[in-house]
Amino acid sequence: MDKQVGAITFKGKPVDLVGKKVNVGETAPDFRCVSQSLEIVNLAATPAKARLFSVVPSLDTAVCSAQTKKFDESLAALGDKVAAYTISLDLPFAQKRFCGTENVRNMQTLSDVHDHSFGKNWGVLIEGLPLPLLARSVFVVDSTGKVVYAEVVKEVTEHPNYDAALAALKSLVG
Repeated sequence: MDKQVGAITFKGKPVDLVGKKVNVGETAPDFRCVSQSLEIVNLAATPAKARLFSVVPSLDTAVCSAQTKKFDESLAALGDKVAAYTISLDLPFAQKRFCGTENVRNMQTLSDVHDHSFGKNWGVLIEGLPLPLLARSVFVVDSTGKVVYAEVVKEVTEHPNYDAALAALKSLVG
């Protein structure tokens, strides 16, 4: 498996990412994540429309919570023109609890706990920590499955560029 050595930092310390970096213009890699209803979901199971994949280390942290809520609020106006997902290694039960408690309605959650295939295939699985985590990142995929926006945040504890990600998503739906 490919490795991106020292690709990002975690609390200032360089860490490696497992998998190949996903670039704009490439076909979105497949994955096998677990939904809140404990079903396996892959890329083909997501609707063939503009898709946002917001990747967070854990919904139980302040920045990850804020990221999910920011995208959830921003996507309300787009309705069913887009499909939006928060992906983490949190268990589906914890994801469901978070969404209920925080009234998250426009983002679906997917857990990569099954086999870490999202993290590995999209190049965002952090290696070298005491427990597996995904790097904070945002991807926008068009209706044909092409990546049109990709950001892996350089420091895991910092926010992504919300405006750029939302602009890329909105450009796909007019």
